[in-house]
Amino acid sequence: MCGMGGICHLSLTMDEVPLSTHNEEHTRLMQNLQRSSGKWDSNHPRHRLLTALYGYTSYKDKNLAEVNRWRNLYRNVPKQQRTLLESTVHYTRKLNTIEHLLDTNNELAKSIVDHGLSFYNISQSELDEFVKESESQKRPADKTSVSQGMKHFVRDWADEGDEEREQSFGCILKSLAQTPRTADRPLRVLLPGAGLGRLAHEVDNLGGFDVTMNEWSTYMNLAYRYVSSRSIPNSVPFHPYIDWWSHHATTEDLQRSITFPNQVIRPSSVLLIEGDFTAVFAEHTGQYDILVTLFFIDTARNLVTYLETIHRLLRPGGRWVNLGPLLYGTAPFVQLSLDEIVALSESMGFEFQETDPSVGDITVPGLQVRGLDVAYGRNARGLNKNAYQAQYWEAVKR
Repeated sequence: MCGMGGICHLSLTMDEVPLSTHNEEHTRLMQNLQRSSGKWDSNHPRHRLLTALYGYTSYKDKNLAEVNRWRNLYRNVPKQQRTLLESTVHYTRKLNTIEHLLDTNNELAKSIVDHGLSFYNISQSELDEFVKESESQKRPADKTSVSQGMKHFVRDWADEGDEEREQSFGCILKSLAQTPRTADRPLRVLLPGAGLGRLAHEVDNLGGFDVTMNEWSTYMNLAYRYVSSRSIPNSVPFHPYIDWWSHHATTEDLQRSITFPNQVIRPSSVLLIEGDFTAVFAEHTGQYDILVTLFFIDTARNLVTYLETIHRLLRPGGRWVNLGPLLYGTAPFVQLSLDEIVALSESMGFEFQETDPSVGDITVPGLQVRGLDVAYGRNARGLNKNAYQAQYWEAVKR
């Protein structure tokens, strides 16, 4: 089919998708998950996967413990004040309702675990043994990573995330849509740090692109594998905001349900390669025409390695498209300002390109980088507005 500007796109049907590539990747993944593959410790892929399954399995217990903590704190309120609270806002009923709604969310967490066990060919007994061992060694389940994974259903696959996705995806998709490509040679696009994959699938929907996504987090990969298996739109309900009571205008907003996925996903049209971006693409040097990093580069432990990997994976003349903040983690090896990132990237062989002024204003005079306000993980009805001055650039590998 031909799109904007007379550009001809490759229209991929399910029969034309190179399923052999997916089968090969699944075989590689299963081999890496074998206990005999590498040293058995917390960094082993199977150990990391079991840890994430343990996290989702513990969803209800972790959140009930938090509700019970809130109940205990409530007991510190003097009796006369509690009487007033009960007669006006029914605070105990609010706590009871949250406990009830946790059951719906726990059904989702259990479904993610069940699908993960099937997809990765892990037995329930192995997971049970891992949970027992973790608890005996006082290794707590990760409540935060589970919550972040489930909240991404809103950001990526619910109607409520439409505005946030438009802010994040709009300039990237516009640039890629205008990229010349032909039916006999789809452009190869790689999206590392893809989360639950919505941007990767939006790129695929443009036509004429052979899309690969990559994600390190096993919590995200479990959630993506699950949502990819859903065949009925808006068939899964859950309550994404009941674990944090701050910044709500009404209790109804706090307790509301959303449904997903708002679009049926064609998982076989996008290839997911799990693992460390700097390691799993060792044999892909020069294979990609476009590399898209969305809210990604500041997640690096070693940012220099990220930049080197991006450069290595692109073919000469290939394009790097970036949008995101510079919010570094707790222990990065280096923390660079924007001008330093540009200087370092140019020294590696990138040439920054002029971009569409409609994206935003130039952040630093003389640098081809534009800033724009982008929400991230925002509660659309919340009283706080979490957003970043994200930085957008396009750079070509010389």
